[in-house]
Amino acid sequence: MRKPLSVAVAQPRCVAFDVRSNVVAHGEAVRAAAARVVVFPEMSLTGYHVEAAPIGPDDQRLAPLVEACAESGTLALVGAPVPGPRIGILAVDGEGARVAYGKVYLHGSETVHFVPGEPAVIDVDGWRLGLAVCRDTGVPEHAARTAALGIDGYVAGVVHTDHEAEVHGERARRVAADHGVWVATAAFAGPTGGGFVRTSGRSGIWSADGGLVAEAGPLPGEVVRAVFST
Repeated sequence: MRKPLSVAVAQPRCVAFDVRSNVVAHGEAVRAAAARVVVFPEMSLTGYHVEAAPIGPDDQRLAPLVEACAESGTLALVGAPVPGPRIGILAVDGEGARVAYGKVYLHGSETVHFVPGEPAVIDVDGWRLGLAVCRDTGVPEHAARTAALGIDGYVAGVVHTDHEAEVHGERARRVAADHGVWVATAAFAGPTGGGFVRTSGRSGIWSADGGLVAEAGPLPGEVVRAVFST
């Protein structure tokens, strides 16, 4: 029997392009979450700046986050531009980092700076978590292709404006209804690039029946958690 899985969604403060200080903020969020998995927003290590340099998994600036994950036994799913170049998710734990995913459905200026990835799943303690970044969550085909790989949950990092605060909840409920899986969405809070002067925050976690289990407020620095169970 697999054990329940504690999952948190975090919306750390972000300083544009300042990877070192953002890594420290991510480490603080990991420690505060006390969860097995912590999900972060799209491009959370740099801010939503499509011109930001890729961050490789061997980047020494990630060391404080690796240390925080080692202390807490956490897997952090971190938003960053990654080699490819892709808008990616770095999977960071106490042993280091690896590129776990690249955003599939690029749009606007993203298509100039990045190439698309492919659907991907990460296994954590017997739980298979499908990965997504922002616009991916708005394309039903993405969740379908990811679910076809076999998933128990669907986790995403997003950036939405403040007037789009309901968007990720609507999408999460659709994924839960279509595929019967838990959904966790970490949404950017505070100003960032790409015209996102005011972002939504309100990261959330939804059960497999579509019910909202945990929700953060609109401000940076908040973390909420829930326990995935069968």
